[in-house]
Amino acid sequence: MEDAEGKPRVIIREYSPSTDRAGTEAVDRECEVGQPGGMSLHADLLGDPVARIRNSPAYLMLVAETSAQPGRIVGLIRGTVKSVATGKSCPGAPAFASVGYILGLRVSPSHRRMGVALRLVGHLERWFALMGAEYAYMATDKSNEASVQLFTGRCGYSKFRTPSLLVHPVHAHRLRAPRRAAVLPLDARDAERLYRRRFGHVELFPADIGAVLVNRLSLGTFLAVVDDGFRWRGVEHFLASPPASWAVASLWDCGGVFRLEMRGASRLRRAAAAASRALDRAAKWMRVPSVPDFFRPFAGWFAYGLGGEGDEAALAAKALYVSFVNRARGRAAAVAVEVAALDPLRRRLPHWRSLSCAEDLWCMKRLGGGEPDADGWDWAKSAPGQSIFVDPREV
Repeated sequence: MEDAEGKPRVIIREYSPSTDRAGTEAVDRECEVGQPGGMSLHADLLGDPVARIRNSPAYLMLVAETSAQPGRIVGLIRGTVKSVATGKSCPGAPAFASVGYILGLRVSPSHRRMGVALRLVGHLERWFALMGAEYAYMATDKSNEASVQLFTGRCGYSKFRTPSLLVHPVHAHRLRAPRRAAVLPLDARDAERLYRRRFGHVELFPADIGAVLVNRLSLGTFLAVVDDGFRWRGVEHFLASPPASWAVASLWDCGGVFRLEMRGASRLRRAAAAASRALDRAAKWMRVPSVPDFFRPFAGWFAYGLGGEGDEAALAAKALYVSFVNRARGRAAAVAVEVAALDPLRRRLPHWRSLSCAEDLWCMKRLGGGEPDADGWDWAKSAPGQSIFVDPREV
């Protein structure tokens, strides 16, 4: 099958693990993140192209394949559907909506500017609608002009939120933790109850938070308290009489889904990083800000569900994040967290600017040409709140 210009047509279909693995991996390699001739970030999905969405309640991966025989995969897209809090203020229980999330859109350079990406998005949006999704959203780097133009232009999405991805490398030495904050683990049941009671209204809070917390990739939930006399007496007592300042967050092992690798670094850059690690190992007391070996496949951890209350909640959040970085020694090369632009906790979170993204871009639209709520409220065009809940299953 050929188009009017004699070129093989492109068909969109569901991914088949038995025949499409090599083709999708080839497309991913062609679309590695980075500048031509410079460093690029390679993601290894450990032989499972569906790994990034497999832990979601409902998911689908589509591929674009040329009609010529044998067909060649030239594009792909992944999507998930779940129920989340909208952050809308309303009496009674938090307002929830079913949303579709788009990730991993890739098109081979040979087939760009041919409408392949637009067709992939359209097919996935139709699946979202069949699954009952009311909205669809996606995330991209604001500097990715092609992606921004596709979604905000041809696909009709609105610029929605601009969170920050903060990343801290893991060193041989331990980071100094705030002395006035104590960190303790919570079991999954207590964590779920705490999250639902205190953060169930936060934008994008997942209705199935319990499934997230008991997932094999979830490394636990931790509570930090700024209170010398605090004693844990159970979640009910905590909710009834919380300390003056506290923060909570959970950890997710992204290394169980994918490994990252920085490619294209110069020998000088590699040597300098290796020297910093050697000095850090030999003299931990110097607290050298060493650069992990990002030039070989490495694992990362992701902190999610970060929230807190009180005048010193930001200090408690810092204590949590420092404890996560220290906990990751020997197990991960970096720890990341994504926070809303207006989140008051972000100001105390330690991170390296060179590894972080100060302003990510999320875009959203209402599906099916649906009308806003009876009161005229449209989530895709609503003002941002102070916090968002970033689902680790979609990192």
